[in-house]
Amino acid sequence: MPNYIDLTVPIQPHFRWGMERGLTSDYAKGDSFQTTWIKLIVHGYTHIDSPRHMVQDGKTSSEVPLSTTIGEASVIDLSDIEPNQEITANMLQARGDHVQKGDIVLLKTCWDLKRDLNSEAFWTDAPYLSRGACEWLLSTGLKAFAPDFPQDYPIRKLLHGEVAPIEEFVSHDVLLRNGVILIEYVGNFDALKSPRTFIYALPIRIPESDGCPARVIAVE
Repeated sequence: MPNYIDLTVPIQPHFRWGMERGLTSDYAKGDSFQTTWIKLIVHGYTHIDSPRHMVQDGKTSSEVPLSTTIGEASVIDLSDIEPNQEITANMLQARGDHVQKGDIVLLKTCWDLKRDLNSEAFWTDAPYLSRGACEWLLSTGLKAFAPDFPQDYPIRKLLHGEVAPIEEFVSHDVLLRNGVILIEYVGNFDALKSPRTFIYALPIRIPESDGCPARVIAVE
């Protein structure tokens, strides 16, 4: 029997994303059925970034082929990473010799076990990618990239309304601008026990959007 591993974080109230939820019909109010509504940003929780997020005429999330976010995946294990440690090309190269062209690459730090997603420390203490690390990833010929931590250093600054130059968001600048789809805010990578797995990242079809929520599972 295959082992299905859910890598998706739950959509629930979060201090950063301002998600809202309610009921339009409610048993408690005497309605005969329940209907839930939600309001959320497409770049919160588990989601994909499409090139339109960074490139004006880039593909929207509904234009990204499912073959880009479904497929063979390699897991680079950096679960011994320290808080606020920069991830370099040398670190990835030393542990990523099993990465194959056309892979979805998962970068495993198990950060969700070290800091709570709902805490400010999850963002401010996170490890982060160097530009060289992103350039190494790009050189492998990957088709999508899924880190289990907020991978660009300036993401932490967004908590306080500070927006850094876009070039400092290195995974977006180096990878997404070159067509590599980002699968962001995933978790439960500790459950991934093999250096290779198979990923289904299924984006919701939102026409003309620069990103969209997704359900992401691994099958081992």
